[in-house]
Amino acid sequence: MKIRMLVAMPEGATRNGAPWPGEGETADLPTAEAAHLVASGVAEEVADDGPAAPPEVRRGRRKVETESEG
Repeated sequence: MKIRMLVAMPEGATRNGAPWPGEGETADLPTAEAAHLVASGVAEEVADDGPAAPPEVRRGRRKVETESEG
C-alpha cells in the first residue's frame, strides 16, 4: 500500500534499517503496516493510479443574509 507521511518521525528513527520517509514523502509499505499508520493519523493512503492530487482545501461556511436579517 502506498502512503504519504503526514508527520516527521523522530530524528534517527528507522524502518528495517532505512530512515523513515520525511513529512510529505511517499513510501510503499505492507498493507497491515500502512493501514496502522493511516489509522493513527501519521500517514494517508495514496492512490496508485498516477500522481497524487494535492490535499483538498477546506473552506469555511459563509452565512447568507436574508432580507429579514438585513
